[in-house]
Amino acid sequence: MEFFTSYDGTALAFRTLGDGPPLLCLPGCPGRAAAYLGDLGGLSAHRTLILPDTRGTGASAMPADLATCRVDRLVADVEALRRHLGLDRVDLLGHSAGGSLAMLYAAAHPDRLDSLTLVTPSLAAVGLPSDSGVEAVIAARAAEPWHAEAVTAHRHVTAAKTFAEAAPYRFAFEPLMYGRWDEAARAHAAADPAQRALPVSEHYYRGYTPDTRELRGRLGALPCPVLLLAGEVDLWPTAESAAGAAALFPEVTLAVQPGAGHYPWLDDPQAFTARVEGFLSRVG
Repeated sequence: MEFFTSYDGTALAFRTLGDGPPLLCLPGCPGRAAAYLGDLGGLSAHRTLILPDTRGTGASAMPADLATCRVDRLVADVEALRRHLGLDRVDLLGHSAGGSLAMLYAAAHPDRLDSLTLVTPSLAAVGLPSDSGVEAVIAARAAEPWHAEAVTAHRHVTAAKTFAEAAPYRFAFEPLMYGRWDEAARAHAAADPAQRALPVSEHYYRGYTPDTRELRGRLGALPCPVLLLAGEVDLWPTAESAAGAAALFPEVTLAVQPGAGHYPWLDDPQAFTARVEGFLSRVG
């Protein structure tokens, strides 16, 4: 684990994993330490993954002002890390809520990106819906033995006003977030509470209102290529929502991974790695 000091004096942690050109990977969920990303399905065999813990999560210090954990203000931490690493330009990957952060970074610092990879990204930062057609996605999995319990839990999670209120229902809901509810998925989901900092989760979008016109204008002029990777059975974003978001970017590859949920590197590591590395290699 390595550390750097961000713009406001907060000590932030990151680790590097793998070999090859650097790929800066922003975790999401939101408020979950980067450990849940693992090695991104073996992508570390092709890229040096730079995996920062968002402020207040994992080994990163909790800031004195929790308002600095809001997604738009986290852009400054990403820029501070880029400077610390001495990279003039970066390949940037964002997952889930980290996808929202990656889009805001791209809008603020387009000249610092060689590529942008959005893996099942939250679309909250750009004011787009993430759940278009979600009921059909849920209904398509009705034959699963866990389905009834997960649907009930899903209603509780979506009705909750805070992450803490949703927490008691999360594990029962989690099968809907994976393409396969196997031993690896259950272990990954069970690790969530220990990896998640609820104060960061609660403040990630609190008080944030996107300037959608300006953001969409900036993203519409983004000079680097974008990979937008969705999971076929993901709920947030659905493949339908991801397809709508693709129109934000002038040079975009939209990929829907068959049978994948919110964590496509777990559902089919080979397909995920081939798709992302193929894109990055073409960019390089």
